[in-house]
Amino acid sequence: MTFVRYHVRHETLYRYDQVVGESHHLLRLTPRPLPWQRNLEHHLAIDPDPSVRRSFLDSFGNRITAIHFTEEHEYLEIISEFWVELRAHPKPAGEALNVTWEAVRDALRYRADRPFTPEFLEAAAFRFVSPNVPIDSQYAAYASAAFRPDRPLVEAADDLMRMIHRDFSFDPTATETSTPVEQAFNARRGVCQDFSQIMIACLRSVGLAARYISGYILTHPPAGKERLVGADATHAWVALFVPGFGWLELDPTNAVRPDLEHITLGWGRDFSDVTPLRGVLLGGGEHEPEIAVTVVPEAEFGSLYTEGDTFLEELSS
Repeated sequence: MTFVRYHVRHETLYRYDQVVGESHHLLRLTPRPLPWQRNLEHHLAIDPDPSVRRSFLDSFGNRITAIHFTEEHEYLEIISEFWVELRAHPKPAGEALNVTWEAVRDALRYRADRPFTPEFLEAAAFRFVSPNVPIDSQYAAYASAAFRPDRPLVEAADDLMRMIHRDFSFDPTATETSTPVEQAFNARRGVCQDFSQIMIACLRSVGLAARYISGYILTHPPAGKERLVGADATHAWVALFVPGFGWLELDPTNAVRPDLEHITLGWGRDFSDVTPLRGVLLGGGEHEPEIAVTVVPEAEFGSLYTEGDTFLEELSS
């Protein structure tokens, strides 16, 4: 079976305007073990050393590292570094390709005399409104061009993914992480977080279950250019519940089904469930993180890095 290996380095640096007296942070930076994804090695370096550090799984099964600082500090540097091995994703086949979207919608509806199977019970958590994703007729109306009567679910979902890729422009200046879905939808501009949450809003608005996936994607430098350390970013895409198959992943930013170039950190109802770093501080003043992400295939690793080389070391020098 074909497999590929990647090295990923995700570096975050906070330089605080004021001293931080105490802080708590939740880190979601550990790649999730999956049938097609194996975490070979993971290191999480934190400077300064936290007073307390513990690890646990959240309600969606994502690995969280919780850190607590009780000593004053003027900066926080976090470097997550890992090797991961990917194999080809399974693909829908048989009845999963033929089931209509209306049949799935109706099966997900609650009815007092019909208990949910474990498969449908898990999916139900991703069927409703969530903190960042609304359900509204405007999203159902947009999706209706793909979700025509009696159309197979997988075929319609692929079409919706391509519609969003066609109709929306990638513009990193158009939105921020807190930008409402409706604003990005009306502007027809945004980034992968926006496109994924818009697609989830469309799917849920027609009665289907969809979740938000956080991770990384291998980027390809322009022809004749070398890969640069720190030039990548986190990525986001969507998974749709398909009965009898599981969760079909769809990337509306690139109009592809994720496979050997998408690395999964975790999933939730929307971005708010899987933010890579979230914290509460006493002090700190104004501060913005400096973030550098590098995803590199195994064959290029030796030529890209020198011993101890990090983007944040350059920032700190």
